[in-house]
Amino acid sequence: MSSESGGVRRRELAEAISREIRRGQVRTDAYDEAVCGAVGINRTDHRCIDILDAEGPMTAGRLAERAGLTTGAMTTVLDRLERSGYARRVRDAEDRRRIRVELSDEARRALWPYYEPLARLAAELFERYSESELELVLDFLQTGAALFERELGELGQP
Repeated sequence: MSSESGGVRRRELAEAISREIRRGQVRTDAYDEAVCGAVGINRTDHRCIDILDAEGPMTAGRLAERAGLTTGAMTTVLDRLERSGYARRVRDAEDRRRIRVELSDEARRALWPYYEPLARLAAELFERYSESELELVLDFLQTGAALFERELGELGQP
C-alpha cells in the first residue's frame, strides 16, 4: 500500500470519527433535553446535576465555574435544585464559612431510570473490546477532552 493511499484512508477515518462525535453530541443533547422535559427541569439545572454526579460535592463557586455560570445565576439554579429536592447546600466541615453543594439521593432516583438503560448498553458495548482497545479509546477521549478544555479556555470559558 502506498503512503498516499494510507494518508487518504487516515483522513477518511479521521473525518468519519469527527462526524460520529458530532452526531453523538446531537443525540446526547436530544436525549438530555427529553429527560429534562420528563423530570421537569431545565438544561442548566441538568448540567449542574450532571457535574455534581460526575465530580462530587463542591463549592457553589466551583460549580458555577464548571457550569460556565455567574455566581448570581448559580444562586438561582441552586434555589431551584433545592426546591425540587435534587441538591442541597451544606456547610463545609473544614471551613464553616464555605458552602458546598451536593447532589441528593432524590436526584439520582429521578434521573437513574432514564440513564440506566444507557449504562446497560454501554456495558454491553464495552464487552466487545479488549482491555488494550478500551485503554486506547480512553486515551483518545482524555486527550481530546484536554485539548477541548484548552480551546475553551482560549474562549474565556472555564
